[in-house]
Amino acid sequence: MKAVVLTGHGGFDRLEWREDVPVPRPQAGEVLIRVGGSALNNTDVNTRTGWYSKAVRGDTGSAASGGYDGASDADGGWAGALSFPRIQGADCCGVIVAVGQGQDPARIGERILVRPMYQPAGGEPDALATFGSERDGGFAEYACVEGAQAFRIVSPLSDVEIASFACAFSTAEGMIQRAALGAERVLITGASGGVGSAAVQLAKRRGAHVTAVTSPSKMEALRALGADAVLGRDAALPEGAFDVVLDLVGGARWADLLEALAVRGRYVTSGAIAGPIVELDLRTLYLKDLTLVGSTRQDRDVFADLVRYIEAGEIRPTLCATYPLRELRAAQEAFLEKSHMGKIGIAIPG
Repeated sequence: MKAVVLTGHGGFDRLEWREDVPVPRPQAGEVLIRVGGSALNNTDVNTRTGWYSKAVRGDTGSAASGGYDGASDADGGWAGALSFPRIQGADCCGVIVAVGQGQDPARIGERILVRPMYQPAGGEPDALATFGSERDGGFAEYACVEGAQAFRIVSPLSDVEIASFACAFSTAEGMIQRAALGAERVLITGASGGVGSAAVQLAKRRGAHVTAVTSPSKMEALRALGADAVLGRDAALPEGAFDVVLDLVGGARWADLLEALAVRGRYVTSGAIAGPIVELDLRTLYLKDLTLVGSTRQDRDVFADLVRYIEAGEIRPTLCATYPLRELRAAQEAFLEKSHMGKIGIAIPG
C-alpha cells in the first residue's frame, strides 16, 4: 500500500513516501480500515521533531522544520520512546474492510471515525495509546485499530471533513468537559488553530460567552465561527474577567492568564505551542482559589458525544485546505506557516 512513513525524529527528510508498505492485518479485536481522509495536527509535527522530549524547553515552532538538537529518542513521543518506522496521522475516517477474531463481520462496510487517544485493551487504567504515535495511523491507504475505537458515523460530510474532527475536536471537548464549562465566560488562547477553533464552536454550543485570542488577520473569521469577542495575542487581558481559561499556548504570558481568571476560576491546558516552561506565583493560585487542570486522557463518552454532535450537525468542519497524501511534506510546510485557520486535510488516494 501507499503510505508516508516517519523514519525517526528530525526534519522533513524523515518523512518518506513509500508504495511498498505491507497492508496491515487486523489482529484479534481489531478492524482493518480503508482510509479515506486524514488531517494534520500539531502532534504530527511535535512527534516528528521530538518536541515531547523533556530535553526540549523551547516552543513548538523554533525547530519545526529541522527537528530539535538534543531531543531524546527515549521520550520523544506522547508516552515515551517510539518504534520506527512509524506511520503518523491521528485523524482517520474510512470504511471497515476486514475484521479480526472477535469482531462482528457485519461491521464490514461500516463508515467509521477513529478515536485517536484511548486506553489500550489490557493496559493499565491510565495507559495511553495514540493512533499515529504508539501505533500506525491514518497517513496510509489502510490502517488497523481496536474495533472499540472505530466509531460508526452517519454524515453527509466527506471523509476528509469528518476526519478533521477527530483529534482537535476531541481534545477541545475533553478540555471543556474537564472544566465543566456552562453558560460562563471563557477565554480561549490559540483560537485560530485546530483545537482552538474547535473549542470556540464547542464552547458556544454550551452557551458560553467566548473570548478568542488570535492574530489580527484571523479575528473576523473567529467572529464568524461564533466568538463573542476577540483579543490580539499581545493585548492586555482584563483582570478577573473569565470563569474558565482554555489554554493551548503557555509561554511567557502564562501568568497573565491566571490573573485574568475570576475567583474560583478554572484553567485547563492541552498544549504549549509558545513554550512549556512557565512561572507560577503560588499566591495567585491560592488567594484566588484557582483550579489548574491538565487535559489529555478522555473518558470514552467524550468521543461518543463528539460523534453525536457531528451527526446532528451541531458543529462544522473548519478545513482551510486539502493536500493529497503524497504531498504531506508540503502540507506540513503550509501548516507551519500558521497563516491558516482551522485544519489542513489530507486526502488518501482511492
